[in-house]
Amino acid sequence: MSQNTKIYPKVGVGVLVFKDKKILMGKRKNVHGAGEWSLPGGHLEYMESIIECARREVLEETGIEIENVRFLHVLNLKDYAPHHYIDIAFTADWKSGEPQVMEPDRCEGWEWHDPEHVPEPVYKAFHTHLEALGTGKTFFDA
Repeated sequence: MSQNTKIYPKVGVGVLVFKDKKILMGKRKNVHGAGEWSLPGGHLEYMESIIECARREVLEETGIEIENVRFLHVLNLKDYAPHHYIDIAFTADWKSGEPQVMEPDRCEGWEWHDPEHVPEPVYKAFHTHLEALGTGKTFFDA
């Protein structure tokens, strides 16, 4: 890496999708956090709205549509160095479709879980999502 090369954090968007008081979680593979249970989400694309990113990523990863997308929190996520993300989390309601593995190279499968009884291990940001849900806290720095 040259002296002039700078590294910047990426922007990640994650979505707690609710259906019948359960949330959708998938087991990650071949990416940072492999083997951990996480939410659907991904990278914000250039010139894309953040809400559209949330809708697009959920559809691309799971094949389902969401509605009532609401801001949950922002987190400075550095737990997976050298990866560094500004993680923007949302909640949303399931609208239609059944979860499918649309990216088999990145996810083993999707399941609905009670937020109080999720499979372990979970992606490092997950407990922050639950804290934000329970307390209304919207900013987490690290």
